Amino acid sequence: MFMGTGSDVGKSLIVAGLCRALVNRGLSVAPFKPQNMSNNAAVTEDGGEIGRAQALQARAARRAPVTAMNPVLLKPEGETGSQVVVRGQRRTSLSARQYWSDRAQLMPEVLAAFSELATTADYVLVEGAGSASEVNLRAGDIANFGFARAAKVPVVLIGDIHRGGVIASIVGTLAVIDPDDAALVRASLVNKFFGDASLFETGRAFLAERTDLPCFGPVPYFPDAAKLPAEDALALEDYSGGSGTFHIAVPRLPRIANFDDLDPLLAEPGVRLTLVQPGEAMPRDADLILLPGSKATRADLAALVANGWDIDIKAHHRAGGRVIGICGGYQMLGKSIADPNGIEGEPGRSAGLGLLDVETVLGPTKQLRIETATHVGSGALVSGYHMHMGVTTGADLARPFALVGRVPEGAVSQDGRVMGTYLHGLFAADEFRRAFLGNAASPDLAFEASVEAALDGLAKHLESHIDIDRLLALAAPIEV
Repeated sequence: MFMGTGSDVGKSLIVAGLCRALVNRGLSVAPFKPQNMSNNAAVTEDGGEIGRAQALQARAARRAPVTAMNPVLLKPEGETGSQVVVRGQRRTSLSARQYWSDRAQLMPEVLAAFSELATTADYVLVEGAGSASEVNLRAGDIANFGFARAAKVPVVLIGDIHRGGVIASIVGTLAVIDPDDAALVRASLVNKFFGDASLFETGRAFLAERTDLPCFGPVPYFPDAAKLPAEDALALEDYSGGSGTFHIAVPRLPRIANFDDLDPLLAEPGVRLTLVQPGEAMPRDADLILLPGSKATRADLAALVANGWDIDIKAHHRAGGRVIGICGGYQMLGKSIADPNGIEGEPGRSAGLGLLDVETVLGPTKQLRIETATHVGSGALVSGYHMHMGVTTGADLARPFALVGRVPEGAVSQDGRVMGTYLHGLFAADEFRRAFLGNAASPDLAFEASVEAALDGLAKHLESHIDIDRLLALAAPIEV
């Protein structure tokens, strides 16, 4: 099990790279994360949803993602509450305090999922959540040492040297946690090193001596990590980029979901993508405004209006610009969004932007499915997934964005410049993306192939900087 001294120390990438490295050695591998918190999720082969990081790790392991890989997924809906997804299906919504007091009840399901995976692989690589040193949250824990102790799994503790203070963070973590938890830790690993790694030799020796544990690494920073889907919303802090002439503007909604929909656009050399921050105006030179998915659509629509972005979007459309909405963004483009049962918050109805002649009513049933569709405008194939709650109706559905077989999907305005779709992941399809962007798209970018190349590169990177044979020697059940 790989735990971190803090969030964003690189646990997800380390596990993904090791999954690919081990499978390249001819071993069967499965990723596992007992509890995840993210609004970036993926649909699984068995009809549920898991964190995006576990889906990427499954891809690295060259196996289909299944709900057992992330049995508990928390999807924040507000400042103090989350939707609780268990084995891929929404079970309830709870306040943070209520979840933390009740979460221990989920441990049997977490352990059952882990055992299920363990029968299918030579190695299960487990990712912890957040910081391993949050002793205030230790009681009832199912994500870090609570799980490790129950499953008798040895632990590797990862620290991020780029943040500074990596020696103190590793030694300090071992000092503050329960001694019985500390006894599970078999090694430390120093990640995200910049510069001459030989300069950390004395630091690595100090860690090994002070903790009486082997210290792996340091692992240098892996630049091509940017080519892999990010899960943590921290990645959005530096998400804008590109220097192309085709300008795409995306409002940063407070509860933005599945933002990896944007990754293929950011990878296009001819595109400049701006993630518009709260308080900023939509750029007037935008060629396309894209409204992304949202975990709390009505609340994010209210935030969009509070920022004045509704005025900017309508002005952009009047000036001849194009607008596309994906999932929650599609719902916002309609005339109204109703939530009569309070699925995403307080019951009520919100007026939409009115750029599409459709209306949406949210309901308790979440639609989770992987689909292949045909884009009506170009005839290009699109592979994506549905992950939404709500039914959309209205006149503009007569002009579908795509067809799933013969079934219409999405809507297009009468003038053809406003489009809505529930299909996440559509821009990863090279043929469609090139047709949609026109001359702004590069004929040389094969997006899915670039992700595979990045995973192979990450595996080689870890093979070069970690003694993987020595690491695997630690991977045996322990007595607790």
